[in-house]
Amino acid sequence: MASACSNKMIDVFWHEGMLNHETGKGVFDSGIDPGFLDVLEKHPENSDRIKNMVSILQKGPISPYISWQHGRPAQVNELLSFHAPEYIDELIEADKQGGKMICAGTFLNPGSWDAALLAAGTTLSAMKHILDGHGKLAYALVRPPGHHAQPKQADGYCFLNNAGLAVQLALDSGCKKVTVIDIDVHYGNGTAEGFYRTDKVLTVSLHMNHGSWGPSHPQNGSVGELGEGEGYGYNLNIPLPNGTGDRGYGYAMKELVVPAVNKFEPDMIVLVVGQDSSAFDPN
Repeated sequence: MASACSNKMIDVFWHEGMLNHETGKGVFDSGIDPGFLDVLEKHPENSDRIKNMVSILQKGPISPYISWQHGRPAQVNELLSFHAPEYIDELIEADKQGGKMICAGTFLNPGSWDAALLAAGTTLSAMKHILDGHGKLAYALVRPPGHHAQPKQADGYCFLNNAGLAVQLALDSGCKKVTVIDIDVHYGNGTAEGFYRTDKVLTVSLHMNHGSWGPSHPQNGSVGELGEGEGYGYNLNIPLPNGTGDRGYGYAMKELVVPAVNKFEPDMIVLVVGQDSSAFDPN
């Protein structure tokens, strides 16, 4: 997540408690053991991925420019700025019952709800850090991820929409307009859905052309999904061919994203930087 300005230092918000979200093993993301495999796969959204991100920031080439900040859990009332109360109640009840599969591939296990609260609260802390004038660029390094979580629906390994909560905090704190730029390889459908009917948020998503993947993800991510009502024209989808590399992303940014953002003139920019658009991610 970032403000519209830049700075030499990056404030990274992180809490190791997010490692306690266990997504299990099985065949890819199914959680299923067919009984005849010697080695079951880790769920693709597992703690090893974020451990590597932490190590890159701690030991990699930009480590001198990192200022580490401590995350914190969100309060339930903070979640209601984006999510419906009945949906939050469903998640709380699932946690009390010891967890369950909320939707395909998305498992709320013991420890998952606490991790989700940490992810949401840590992202809110990063946004508040910027809003309070303590920095220019903040990165919320969090899991479970959030951009598929819709106001009333979990989806795609996501329970709470961390970016959506941060956007709403910016709006509630006086920002008139906010832009979201999502470069995850999948459509940021949850964030788009949350702001689909407002002209105060420009949601931009660059993603592979995967379409809908079922009841939890009815949105297609097509160029025709432009928003509704006052939000018509404020949802920009940029589906890219599978295998699109740096040049393709650069071209889309230069020719489509930058002109749209400049025309919108936001007070804040929130970047959703899903790492599965990297050539080094097994997804």
